[in-house]
Amino acid sequence: MKTALILGCSGQDGSYLAELLVKKGYDVHGLVKRSAVFDRQNIDHIGELKLHYGDLSDFSSLLAVIKEVNPDEIYNLAAQSHVGISWKIPIYTAEITGMGILNILEIVRHLGIKTKIYQASTSELFSGKRKEAPFNEQSRLVPESPYSVSKLFAHEICRIYREAYGMFVSRGILFNHESERRGENFVTRKISIGVANIVKGTQDKIHLGNIEAERDWGYAPEYVEGMWRMMQQDKPNDYVLATGEMHSVKEFCQKAFKEVGLNWKDYVIIDKDYLRPNETEYLLGDASKAKKELGWQPKTKFDELISIMVSYDLKHL
Repeated sequence: MKTALILGCSGQDGSYLAELLVKKGYDVHGLVKRSAVFDRQNIDHIGELKLHYGDLSDFSSLLAVIKEVNPDEIYNLAAQSHVGISWKIPIYTAEITGMGILNILEIVRHLGIKTKIYQASTSELFSGKRKEAPFNEQSRLVPESPYSVSKLFAHEICRIYREAYGMFVSRGILFNHESERRGENFVTRKISIGVANIVKGTQDKIHLGNIEAERDWGYAPEYVEGMWRMMQQDKPNDYVLATGEMHSVKEFCQKAFKEVGLNWKDYVIIDKDYLRPNETEYLLGDASKAKKELGWQPKTKFDELISIMVSYDLKHL
């Protein structure tokens, strides 16, 4: 039986990954932060998941957990992962999103264990220039936010440790992937929840920023399977996961409101408070390498993704 440690296990990706690994017969452990209020709704149903307290910024707690668990695989999905919020808390974002993986690399290196490490990179690393798309593993990296530049440090320190110390460190460059477990402050979930609340009469409007921004959106459960496939390879490597299709935030609004028979223009307000100081306008991915080497293929289309999210929030809110 393999043992896996998931950092960020209570988030969208971490919870889906925990479910997947349990089904595959792993002994699954998750790292969570000790706090007065902890939202476990994504993982409460996973009885086989063993939880440990720790923090990416706390070397000693990470060391204790990794020594105790002695994992075959570590998945680093923990981060301050909201681009907009990173402008408000840039130092914290850098400490967690950037430096956190360095603590993990140093612990694994000094312990001398043969643990495979997965680092969650992001499409926000790319330039966002239409003429350079679609983006693949060789595309130039031009971060445009505190979040993405923190991810760039993490991305590159993983490459350096892989090359310098021969460590198994694979980097998954994932384009936007959403689900009914997406955090409520992310734009797609903000829209789906807003639609549900408007139908129920508990909300009047949805306030959004740049609705012209275009993204490559997939379904999160399929993307965590891609992570797992990367870790089953004989050698570490880097892979883009994406659908190869792109849609704007405006399109997401249109289709989400269409699910309930409403016109989005009647309910969406463009609010300058949600505009970012710097915006990545255009992100389209090329997952040809993952398809060829991992046999990975996205299945859920854009319209189906929106339907899943809106239907869930209509039922559960």
